[in-house]
Amino acid sequence: MEILNVIDPDQFRAYMLVLLRISIFLFMLPVFSSTVFPDRLKMGFALVVSLLVYSVVEIDLSRFPMNVVSTGLLILAEAMIGVTLGLCMRMFFASVQLAGQIIGFQMGYAMINVLDPQTGANVSIMDQFGYWVCIVVFLLLNGHHIIFLAAVDSFKIVPVGFFMMHGALPAKVIEIGAQLFVLSVKIGAPVIVALSFVSVGFGLVAKFSPQMNVMIVAFPLQIITGLTLFGLTLQIVVIVTRTYVSELRGLLMWFLFYMGGG
Repeated sequence: MEILNVIDPDQFRAYMLVLLRISIFLFMLPVFSSTVFPDRLKMGFALVVSLLVYSVVEIDLSRFPMNVVSTGLLILAEAMIGVTLGLCMRMFFASVQLAGQIIGFQMGYAMINVLDPQTGANVSIMDQFGYWVCIVVFLLLNGHHIIFLAAVDSFKIVPVGFFMMHGALPAKVIEIGAQLFVLSVKIGAPVIVALSFVSVGFGLVAKFSPQMNVMIVAFPLQIITGLTLFGLTLQIVVIVTRTYVSELRGLLMWFLFYMGGG
């Protein structure tokens, strides 16, 4: 076919290397990895983004694999980069989901779940509500721009097909995982404490007035209290997300620096 003669083989190989990293990078990160979007749309999006990134980065063609083993190692290295960065970002959103799940449990929503279109699993209503608010704020604060900039900078910091498991990486991931629980408690603390006081109050009422049907009165009051305070708590989610986005670029650059050999 004559159209194939128009394509420079060297440029095509460079584009394929960019496409490999960008596609893995995007599909491992929140928002872009959602199953809500059709696979064809994701592939088209990765092709377009890779074409834009290809025009601004320099690629060492000597790293292009020439056999099956080299191809497998290249894909594994790029996958490790995407998994590491995706994991450190997903933990933040998981902390918001955990806070919502704890609040929902105290409100009496432990048995009321909805289908998460991203994972296909049943999750708490409050969990999903807090998560999507966090996603919307993340996008409004241009967090996705930071992801794209980090993807472009990654070609300068970490060569294509190279990944180094530096000793600082596992320690940092564990540290972020520990902060997940601390952050979830900070987000949900006002609602958790308020609902605990409500439960204690109705426990005292049941003790001093046994003839009163506490279960009928307490359940709707817990829901009203939980929903009201959770709505006010969303402001905390906005503040936490703003702080996270302001530090996100430094976090991604830190991971890329050590994955590139330190």
